[in-house]
Amino acid sequence: QVQLVESGGGLVLPGGSLRLSCAASGRILTIDDMGWYRQASGKQRELVATIARGRSTNYADSVKGRFTISRDNSKNTVYLQMTSLKPEDTALYYCFANVVYSETYYSTSAWGQGTQVTVSS
Repeated sequence: QVQLVESGGGLVLPGGSLRLSCAASGRILTIDDMGWYRQASGKQRELVATIARGRSTNYADSVKGRFTISRDNSKNTVYLQMTSLKPEDTALYYCFANVVYSETYYSTSAWGQGTQVTVSS
């Protein structure tokens, strides 16, 4: 079974920074795309950023220039470095990974439980 464990969320001041981490564990052969979604109260879920295994990236327009997604394939971990945080960034952030299971070669998407990011003064 594949599990994604997130960390790094919390309360920060506007203009501050946070780094989210999400480590995948389990019977994983390989991980293709990884990334982050977020959902603020009363809003639709938004795709924040993605990163392919080869490390090509895509960002939502709302976070371009402020957020940086990266990954460490040796650790099956994806990161989201967030800077210049705004109150509008307040949301529950979910990581995902498109994985291939070791035992069955089944491809699927795994999701974390979510970590809360609150930007407030």
